[in-house]
Amino acid sequence: MPITKSAKKELRKSVKRCIRNKKIKDNLKNLIKKSRKAIEHKEAQSKNLVEQTIKILDKAAQKGVIKKNIRDRKKSRLQLKFNKAQKVK
Repeated sequence: MPITKSAKKELRKSVKRCIRNKKIKDNLKNLIKKSRKAIEHKEAQSKNLVEQTIKILDKAAQKGVIKKNIRDRKKSRLQLKFNKAQKVK
């Protein structure tokens, strides 16, 4: 347990950050799953989901929740999957 006043405050801040980051990551994972499913089932809303997922990925990287290389890799793989599905149609 923290003893000093500043250490107590830092603990409170880290707990808040952890909760915020977890919400962002969970939302991101769910969006990626939905996007992949929509692409696989060739749904009409897949383009909107992919765009929304890319937007959320950029915001998460900007806030430091995920690293930029992770963002780039996930965006690339999602876009490749989407483009491949579009060619098959």
